[in-house]
Amino acid sequence: MALPTYADPLERAWHYAYLLICGLIFLFLIAPILVIIPLSFNAEPYFTFTEKMLTFDPEGYSLRWYDALVSVGMQAPDAETGWWADMWRNSTWVRAAKNSLIVGFWATILATVLGTLAALGLSRPEMPYRRVIMAVLISPMIVPIIIIATGLFFFYSNPCSILATSCGKLTSTYTGIVLAHATLGIPFVIITVTATLSGFDQSLIRAAASLGANPRTTFFKVVMPLILPGIISGALFAFVTSFDEVVAVLFIAAPDQQTIPRQMWNGIREQISPAILAVATILVVISIALLASVELLRRRSDRLRGVTGR
Repeated sequence: MALPTYADPLERAWHYAYLLICGLIFLFLIAPILVIIPLSFNAEPYFTFTEKMLTFDPEGYSLRWYDALVSVGMQAPDAETGWWADMWRNSTWVRAAKNSLIVGFWATILATVLGTLAALGLSRPEMPYRRVIMAVLISPMIVPIIIIATGLFFFYSNPCSILATSCGKLTSTYTGIVLAHATLGIPFVIITVTATLSGFDQSLIRAAASLGANPRTTFFKVVMPLILPGIISGALFAFVTSFDEVVAVLFIAAPDQQTIPRQMWNGIREQISPAILAVATILVVISIALLASVELLRRRSDRLRGVTGR
């Protein structure tokens, strides 16, 4: 917000002090992330800045750890032919990335559908016990993840014993991982879609009904286009939650069902390598891109609702 021209010296001093305080807080929050980026280009296998890096010597910087992301696990990383096929099938980090993308995609679809349906129901004024139901649905955001992961493990180990039916377990399966990640992503979808629906004009639904539209047509032609930015924002948050989750994967997934966070966890425990920093840098870039998308969608949603003219 720009400082008004009629501000007195005290107001001007507070304005600049306020900007300085906000800048320092932002630096405090972002500094640990910024340190990772240059360290990922370290030519030495260390997690610290070397003397050559501090003096900006080109020999102190290298892309070796980014190269390791695609070469580790390959059968013939130096082969001139079949390199891409070998990387796609055998690279450890590429396989983990594929698992993360597949699990994240299906978990996002499931969380978005269920979360949007829940938000539509909770937004209706005649919905009984809305506050209680909302508190239960967003509890995965509040309850410590270790408790949720433990509960999911015991439930997925033999889910049908609770339902008094016979079926297989969900642990050590991709279905179980997707369901667990969807459980963690649904609260984000509910919150974002509910926030979008809070500014929705309910008279539009009545107007569509008066013109002969059935509920399905009203939703897809009237409601859906207006709340779509909120749905996409919730889906992005659900995807980021799935892409970043490691605790639930440690409890539910099999040893060969590696995702990127679990592969990073294993790398820290078994062999500390700056390749982890290279992965972290890539994830930071992806997160920034997703957050920028969420902000653009938020502004578009505000414009559609007439909240702001920007």
